[in-house]
Amino acid sequence: MQTKTQYSVFLVNKPGVLAQVCQTLADDKINIMAMTLVDSSEHGVLRLVVEDGQKAEQSLAGLNLPITRTDVLCVTMPNKPGALADVAAKLGEAHININYAYVTSGAAGGRTVCVLKVADVKKAIKVLGDSGNVGSRDKKGKLRAAPSQRR
Repeated sequence: MQTKTQYSVFLVNKPGVLAQVCQTLADDKINIMAMTLVDSSEHGVLRLVVEDGQKAEQSLAGLNLPITRTDVLCVTMPNKPGALADVAAKLGEAHININYAYVTSGAAGGRTVCVLKVADVKKAIKVLGDSGNVGSRDKKGKLRAAPSQRR
């Protein structure tokens, strides 16, 4: 589990704009760890978590698109049914609101990364980082959280 910067890029709703953003990042050799795109009638909001945030900021600045930054929690968990339910339940029990979430399609070792925008990142880290593995339960059925992972 780690805290990362998420970049929200506001895109006009027209063909090729997403391709331009992705190509710019690719040209600068910036790997996208997770992303989601939602749209409204006026624009799309592309949310990205990348491996090299400083390099991404420089790269995206050249596109002259509105960008905001937000701290998010990236939780590595098993890629299996119920894993996100377990994380959400643990945060709910601690009265931590999840504003939104999205997951990667998969990571090494049959795992996935869940990006969570939560009301209190520090409290969420404490709640999820106490013991065990995210998405697994002990012998009594009590939820266990993942230990912190450092890079």
